[in-house]
Amino acid sequence: MIKLIVSCVWICFLTVASGYAAALWKLEHVEAAATPAAVEKVEYKKTRPINVPIIAKGKLAGYVVAQFGYTLLTENAKELTVPPEVFLLDEAFQTLYGDEKLDFHHLERYDVAGLTKVLVQKVNHRLDKEIIKDVLVEELNFVAKEDIAK
Repeated sequence: MIKLIVSCVWICFLTVASGYAAALWKLEHVEAAATPAAVEKVEYKKTRPINVPIIAKGKLAGYVVAQFGYTLLTENAKELTVPPEVFLLDEAFQTLYGDEKLDFHHLERYDVAGLTKVLVQKVNHRLDKEIIKDVLVEELNFVAKEDIAK
């Protein structure tokens, strides 16, 4: 009789312990799956248009008119005292002005994707932090010197 009671108590103890262990194990996996990855908060901003003079054969040939949009990582940008637009426009001007491959007669062949990647890298390097996530081209046109109204 005592063996029967001890075995029943032992079986009940094992059942309760295994149920408790299974519940704890399940709870840990549900919490790990329920925790979402950190979502980056981004903000879209637009730059003012810039005019980049194009010099060909020692003479002014015209201007490249460019306007960009960019996505800004808001958490990283809170520490800045200067707006990142200033750095973006400066890097865009320097890149477009100094680019030897820029053929102002055939802007449709210009590597715009490469330009935007270079701008993101250069601006983030100057700011020593990833501030700008992506740069988008809003406008990229060439206006010949002859087409400018005097």
